[in-house]
Amino acid sequence: MAAATGPTVRRRQLGAELRRRREEAGLSHEEVSEALSGMSQPKLSRIENGRGATKVDDVKKLLTLYNCADTDLISTLVDLAKNGAQRGMWWQSYGAHISPELGDLITLEAAASSIRTYQGAFIPGLFQTPAYAREIIKKLNMRPEVNVEALVDVRMARQGALTRSEPITLWAVIHEAAIRAGVGGPGVMAEQLTRLLDRAARPNINIQVMPIGAPAHHGMGGAFTILGFPQRQDLDVVLVDGTLSNLWVEDATGVDMYGAKFDAIRADALGLDDSLAIITDQRDKIT
Repeated sequence: MAAATGPTVRRRQLGAELRRRREEAGLSHEEVSEALSGMSQPKLSRIENGRGATKVDDVKKLLTLYNCADTDLISTLVDLAKNGAQRGMWWQSYGAHISPELGDLITLEAAASSIRTYQGAFIPGLFQTPAYAREIIKKLNMRPEVNVEALVDVRMARQGALTRSEPITLWAVIHEAAIRAGVGGPGVMAEQLTRLLDRAARPNINIQVMPIGAPAHHGMGGAFTILGFPQRQDLDVVLVDGTLSNLWVEDATGVDMYGAKFDAIRADALGLDDSLAIITDQRDKIT
């Protein structure tokens, strides 16, 4: 399965944290290799660059050598080592159709406790109906070999994160242009807007609309999604949508910047009640 190759976001984070701890301990690659049997310099380099699966025992040995006494951090990094190589379970049969970025997103959504997202062009994937998703996937994928139905199935399965026993808390800001778009025709859009209203009624979901007439705002820079995790805030990541490829922002400074950006977007958008009124009004107009 080609989609499973390369480092996952979690592997990179684990490697970066282990490298940071080594540097704080004042140890070189050579010194670590000399101190730990079986830890060659090339192996340590691969671990720190997230280029391969890292064994739990190796993580424990490295943190012991680095005199790390933070039990919470140790537990978190051990958990990353256990799960860093996993790129999901239920979607493995779709592996041939899933890009590395989507594989990372699915895996992270499964572990996340919160999502904050801004979308300017279309309804976020976690809210999409099958018919709406089908239209979006067909238009955004220029490669003729793309299996649209497989990707629709994957998108629908991902939505289980919103209804599981401990559901993700999702706060979405959607531009009004996406609400008023004619994706798939009136029937598809009416169904999609009804789905939005249904989802907004859930206690773990908030939906705001950025009005068409809004002044300049931070959402004009493009769509992005912030995934938050319960273990440690410094494990939060951001997915920035791009035309040719997506970008993962993993460093704490960058994630904090996007967090502030989302807060500003949320402040400029319509309130929750006014947002739902616009969605309802548009739905009623086309039904």
